[in-house]
Amino acid sequence: MRSKLYPSEYLALLTVKYEVDADKFFDALVSAEKKRKTKCGTLSIEYRTKLNRNVIFLITQNSKVVAQFKIPETFLQKKKNPIKEAKNTYLENRYATKKNGDTHHLQIKDLRVGMKKVNLKAKVIEISKPKYVVTKFGNHASVANATVSDPTGRIKLCLWNDQINQITVGDTIQIENARISAYRNERQMRIGKNGKLQTTPTSKT
Repeated sequence: MRSKLYPSEYLALLTVKYEVDADKFFDALVSAEKKRKTKCGTLSIEYRTKLNRNVIFLITQNSKVVAQFKIPETFLQKKKNPIKEAKNTYLENRYATKKNGDTHHLQIKDLRVGMKKVNLKAKVIEISKPKYVVTKFGNHASVANATVSDPTGRIKLCLWNDQINQITVGDTIQIENARISAYRNERQMRIGKNGKLQTTPTSKT
């Protein structure tokens, strides 16, 4: 799997991209484990092997490889389809963002890996000591991780260079146009060059 994504979220994004029903897709995975190969819409799902209680699948479309990933055996044993739940949340949030424009703010509990153009208000509860790194372009940069929270949860916010000094612990911040990725199986927010990070007027007491 694009390894660092959560199974339900990654598979939900596949159902959106390839326009397949989440229930049929989940049933096809369960069937493929038993029958070795099944189809779901235009996708072919093939069971490859089992390793350390994880099942490895290969998905193709017209002989083109779509994805190869592993999911825990317990994932396929769930009575409630986890792919459908993740897909519904993803579509609801995408619709809400389009409907409300840039002023719509999501909650941390609703953030999913792969989301883009995310707006969020949160409180800074921790900032790590900056580290100096060399980027893939050969540039030197400072990077630090902040932990931010709202009433629904916590998430790490990756800060680069000048962003590190823009906020302090205790600030309430507003983030615009961020994206959600994963690092070591943990959700993380990143603010691109078109994003914004600022403290709110009421952030300090």
